[in-house]
Amino acid sequence: MSPHHTVMSPDAYLEHLRAESARSREVLAGCDPSSRVPACPDWDASDLLWHLATVQRWWTEVLTARPVRPEEIDPPRPESYDDLLRTYDEWSAGLAAALEGADPREEAWTWSDDHTVGFILRRQAHEALVHRVDAEQAAGLASEVDARLATDGVHECLDVMYGGMPPWGSWEPGDGTVRVDVTDTGESFWLRFGVFAGTDPDSGTTYAEEEDFHVVPAPDDTEVEPDVVVDGPAAALDLWLWNRSDDTRVSVAGDRGVLERFTAVVASPIN
Repeated sequence: MSPHHTVMSPDAYLEHLRAESARSREVLAGCDPSSRVPACPDWDASDLLWHLATVQRWWTEVLTARPVRPEEIDPPRPESYDDLLRTYDEWSAGLAAALEGADPREEAWTWSDDHTVGFILRRQAHEALVHRVDAEQAAGLASEVDARLATDGVHECLDVMYGGMPPWGSWEPGDGTVRVDVTDTGESFWLRFGVFAGTDPDSGTTYAEEEDFHVVPAPDDTEVEPDVVVDGPAAALDLWLWNRSDDTRVSVAGDRGVLERFTAVVASPIN
């Protein structure tokens, strides 16, 4: 895993993965299968359950086949909701078992430039968190999120999901900086805008000078101020960045143009 200060211990990630997965199962077992998922309007509760089950199955296969990428085969979807729940139980337990005791530094295939078991462990803890919130929203229940996990989620969302850099691309730093302050845990993350370009060898899609941002170290000069400051509690920021909550508890200040560039990036839907 990348050596930054928000990374939690492997045991902590695994504990969160298990707890979030179990809570999703508990909520979805008592939820109407046809209930809509607000953040993913094309999904109902049964689609959410199947999505999380297949995601956890896939990463179990990746871990089993490491360091090579396994063949991707779509499993048949059970017809009944009870069978969906049983399938989820099996595949979710399989992922936790595959990660338990695994060396986070060991090589494994991932879609990121971080090809380690640790990347999978961290990513799946946050995947389980976000979809647990989806389950609760589908069931009409309030959600509470652990502040330390959410702080790490803010960094992962900014650094990996929005600011990730594929090996076939290039990035040139440009003008415009944002600092995201997590008010309840004291963490701060600096972002710099730049231009991304490259051609995806898998799809053949060419990206020509598309603006995005990267997480960067804080300036050595403590007197330097960012163009925009975004702040809020960890849970509010994490769920807002994942488009699972509005910006009611998020505050922004600074240059309006830079802020609009930032919100344009984070408004992109990620499931």
